[in-house]
Amino acid sequence: MTDANPSWTPAGHVPDSLELDTATAAIASSLNLPAGFGLVAQDPDLGPAVSTALARVEKQLRVAIAHSDPLADATSRHLVEAGGKRVRPLLTILASQLGKGPVAEVLQAAVVVELTHLATLYHDDVMDSAPYRRGAPTAHEVWGNQVAILAGDLIFARASILVSELGPEAVLIQARTFERLVLGQLQETVGPRDGEDPVEHYLSVIGGKTGSLIATAGQLGAMFAGAGQDVVDVMVEYGERVGVAFQLADDVIDVTGLKAKSGKAPGTDLREGVPTLPVLLLRKAAAAGDASAAAVLELVDADLTSDEALAKAVEALREHPVTQQSWDTAREWADAAKAALDPLPESTIKFALAAFAEAVVDRDV
Repeated sequence: MTDANPSWTPAGHVPDSLELDTATAAIASSLNLPAGFGLVAQDPDLGPAVSTALARVEKQLRVAIAHSDPLADATSRHLVEAGGKRVRPLLTILASQLGKGPVAEVLQAAVVVELTHLATLYHDDVMDSAPYRRGAPTAHEVWGNQVAILAGDLIFARASILVSELGPEAVLIQARTFERLVLGQLQETVGPRDGEDPVEHYLSVIGGKTGSLIATAGQLGAMFAGAGQDVVDVMVEYGERVGVAFQLADDVIDVTGLKAKSGKAPGTDLREGVPTLPVLLLRKAAAAGDASAAAVLELVDADLTSDEALAKAVEALREHPVTQQSWDTAREWADAAKAALDPLPESTIKFALAAFAEAVVDRDV
C-alpha cells in the first residue's frame, strides 16, 4: 500500500507494546495514509493503532478472496494486489475510534466494505469498457467480460459470507447499500427521466454509487465499536456527503489535464461518454443560450477517437467557467460533510475527518 504520491502521509509505525506477526508488522510499517490524515499519522497513540488495524485488514482481504480454483483465485486477487487508497476500510477504522476502537468485528466490517467496493469495480469496468484500473489492465482486458463479471460476483459473495457472520443488522445494512449501488448504476445507465433535471439526477446517481458505501463504512465502524446511535448517525451523514464530494472532484480531475495515479488519462470520461458534472453544466449553459458553452460542447460531442481531438476538448472544457462551478459544487459538499461532524466532541478523529473532507477536493491528481 505504499504510494509515491506526495499528497499521501507516511504512517508506517506499530505500537511498541503490541507483538505482531512478521507479515502484519511489515505491512503496518510501510503504510501511507491519504491526504488529510496527517493528524492521525502523527498522533503517538492513534497513528500506530490505525496502522496496525489497516495492516490486519489488508491481510484479511487476501485471505477472504483466496480460492482453491486457480482462475477464481487469480481474477479475485487482480484488483486487491493492484493496491488502492483503502479509503473505506480506513473510515471504518477511524469511526471505530469514536467508540471502543478496531475490535475484531470492526476489522471484519472493514474487509466487507472494501470487498464490496472491489466487486463493483469489476462490473463498472466492464460497463465502461475501461482499459486500466489502478495503473493495471482491467480484469476484462485480461480475461474477458464474462470472467470479469463473474469475478466481481465471487468477491461480493465472499463479502456476503463475512457480513453474515456479523449478524442480521449488518446483513440488512449491506443489502440496502448494495441496492443503492445497483440502483445508482441503473439510473446512470438509463439517464434522467423526461422533465428531470440532469444535474439533480447525476447527484442522485453518485449518492448511490459512491456516497452509500462510504456512509456504510463509517456506520459499521461506529456501530461495531459500540458508539451511540447519535455518533453512528453522524458517520452516515458525513460519509454520504464526503463520498459525493470525492466523486465530484474526480469529475473535475478528468478535465483538468492531469493524469491520476490510477492510470486514468485526462479526458477518459469525455471519450467514453460518461456523464459528469462539468459536461452536464456545459449542456445546461448551452441550452440557456451561452454561445461559449455551445462552442465547447461542439468539441466535446465530436469524435474523440484521436488524441488530438480529445486534448482539444479537454483544454476547452478546462478553461470554461463550468469547470470552476463544478469545483465549487464539490467544495459545497465537502463543507456539508464537515458540518455533519459538528455534534462530535473535539478530538483528533474529528479534526482528521474534517481535513479529509477538504483534501478530497484539493487533490492535484
